[in-house]
Amino acid sequence: MDVLSTVFSFQDYGELVALVQNSIWAGAVLGIVGGLIGPFVVARNMPFAVHGISELSFAGASASLLLGVNVVTGSLVGSVIAALLIGVLGSRARDRNSIIAVLMPFGLGLGILCLALYKGRAANKFGLLTGQIVSVDNPQLTFLIVIAAIVVATLLVIWRPLMFASVDPDVAAAAGIPVRTLAIVFMLVLGLATAVSVQIVGALLVLSLLVTPAAAALRLSSHPVVVPVLSTVFAVVSVVGGILLALGGGLPISPYVTTISFAIWVVCRIVGARRDRRGRDRVVRRDQRGGGAPGLPSGTNGTGTNGTGTTGTGTTGTKPAAGQKEEVPA
Repeated sequence: MDVLSTVFSFQDYGELVALVQNSIWAGAVLGIVGGLIGPFVVARNMPFAVHGISELSFAGASASLLLGVNVVTGSLVGSVIAALLIGVLGSRARDRNSIIAVLMPFGLGLGILCLALYKGRAANKFGLLTGQIVSVDNPQLTFLIVIAAIVVATLLVIWRPLMFASVDPDVAAAAGIPVRTLAIVFMLVLGLATAVSVQIVGALLVLSLLVTPAAAALRLSSHPVVVPVLSTVFAVVSVVGGILLALGGGLPISPYVTTISFAIWVVCRIVGARRDRRGRDRVVRRDQRGGGAPGLPSGTNGTGTNGTGTTGTGTTGTKPAAGQKEEVPA
């Protein structure tokens, strides 16, 4: 009972909501950004890249905290450096994964070193890893909205060619689309989105905002318009819902955000599995009613005859030539 009262305690809840209005607005903005960029991350098979960028973002934020400069700026610098390294050097999937695997422990180790040398409040250290809900003031909110607007505007400009390059990069390159340039631009946009997301959900759990909502949406639809809309709704619900629930307890925001995001993914996966099963059952019933292969007349097999030169309703053998009598079996 003590654990539940710690996790879900809504005493003086109205006053607490009034104190974190900036965080709620920031969560909604981040949900929109994460929901729009997430389908491209999944389509390009780059969830691992998100985690790698977040570790360098964490290192930049930790160094800024140690040096006493703006933490958001340091986070952005770390994310942009990681995005450029991955985008320029990791043109192939194998090279990209190797580069990310090298950058992740380096960024995490550098960040931990900076936090160990930092002599300030322990809450500031912990918040960089697991997120904070009371750390967004008016200047930070304005800065976050500006970065989010840049990310969304860039995505809208490159949406169609980026979608083409994400689905089939070889055909897109053959069609004259600058696939490599698009990849670098997308990595920069992903770096900006990761940097601003770290400020709310923390460096360790940023995947719950940039990947999980899109993965859940793809279980329900594959439509190029429906998926980003669903992904955005899921991301906003996860972040804003996590903030509102975190107000009731003394815990960081990230467990609430990740739990809501994971629950949405589980529900979408169950719904998607049921839909796929119903679709398969409909195909089986249709084939059974047709009596043969899909798309063929009733009573025929895949070759158009029943194997003896006859159809299911009569003979289709060779017609006798003129002047010849048709032989009738005894």
